[in-house]
Amino acid sequence: MNVIVHSARLVSGGTVTPDAWVAFIGETVAMVGTGDRWRALATEGAPAGPGDSGAPDVFDARGRWLTPGFIDIHCHGAGGAAFDDGAAGIRTALAVHRAHGTTRSVLSLVTASLADLEFRLASVASAAEADPLILGAHLEGPFLDDTFRGAHDRALLRAADAAATERLLRASRGHLRQITLAPELPGSRDAIGRFVDAGVVVAVGHSAADYESALAAFEAGASVLTHAFNAMPGIHHRAPGPVVAAMRAGGVTLEIINDGVHVHPEVVRLAFAGAPGRVALVTDAMAATGFGDGEYRLGTLLVTVTDGIARLAGAGASTQGAIAGSTLTLDAALRRAVNEVGLPVSTAVTALTETPARAIGRAHNLGQLAPGFAADAVLLGDDFTVETVFAAGQRL
Repeated sequence: MNVIVHSARLVSGGTVTPDAWVAFIGETVAMVGTGDRWRALATEGAPAGPGDSGAPDVFDARGRWLTPGFIDIHCHGAGGAAFDDGAAGIRTALAVHRAHGTTRSVLSLVTASLADLEFRLASVASAAEADPLILGAHLEGPFLDDTFRGAHDRALLRAADAAATERLLRASRGHLRQITLAPELPGSRDAIGRFVDAGVVVAVGHSAADYESALAAFEAGASVLTHAFNAMPGIHHRAPGPVVAAMRAGGVTLEIINDGVHVHPEVVRLAFAGAPGRVALVTDAMAATGFGDGEYRLGTLLVTVTDGIARLAGAGASTQGAIAGSTLTLDAALRRAVNEVGLPVSTAVTALTETPARAIGRAHNLGQLAPGFAADAVLLGDDFTVETVFAAGQRL
């Protein structure tokens, strides 16, 4: 399929370009320009290439926003389903997020037994092998700190021993994209090295690590801070903690859940100021996203969602009332970033596209609308409401 989108306010690569057009050939961006050059392409046909099928489909953006497809590197589900639920759950949840502009996703799995995680990793691997829009799996656990476990079953938490590490790597069949761990736990330093050597992005999170321990983990190869400010010590003027360590360490990406619940808008602004170009907006969305309030399961734990806010339930739970993921979509995160946090549109879009692509090693072909990059794009109205989504050159 060939596509031309013209007369757009293009937001890509940290800039806003008015009266822009983008031409797709097959699954790839072929050309980008401004003005009326697109008319000749529409009449004469775009240059031949892989996937060329003749005259392009032409979309008039009428001055609306055009951005690269959103990339979510931390998401658990939607539509009443979780990625832990296997193939059917994966399809259901992804359909919701894709309708909101997320064209590429890393599928997050909550803490479970090793046997269950092996089965779920295999399910994600099979899904990724069938659908290139799935970027792999993210293991959020089981190598997490008990005190900062949040919505993870404490009975299933464990140290990162070598045997467990190898079992998870084998089960993923090369599709384990990211793992969150607490670097202060026994075995974590060796696990960081093993995962990094296997091409897995290591994230620090659900951790009691102080500044020095977190910085040491980043120096050892960890390169992401999982949902910064949540499930970790905060910033204190004499104990700066893992957030400041991530800001200090070069190349570390800070995830932020910008739903107005997990992090105050002023603190979101602080993160963008402290780590310019290194904040990735994520959803951490759970099954209630796009489905409504009610009772849900997050792994083995009962969650109650009220007014769109998910919290742990259950009498006797020591973390009862703790936030348990979100019901956020990335288009809503974008709107909040611009309207509530006050970020420039280009900065907010970069945090949904280029920055997460770089965090998982895909900055060479994802996250920008430029020649040679994936033909993933989102057309949004003036209020940043999603109107049309393209993924790998196809209109979703």
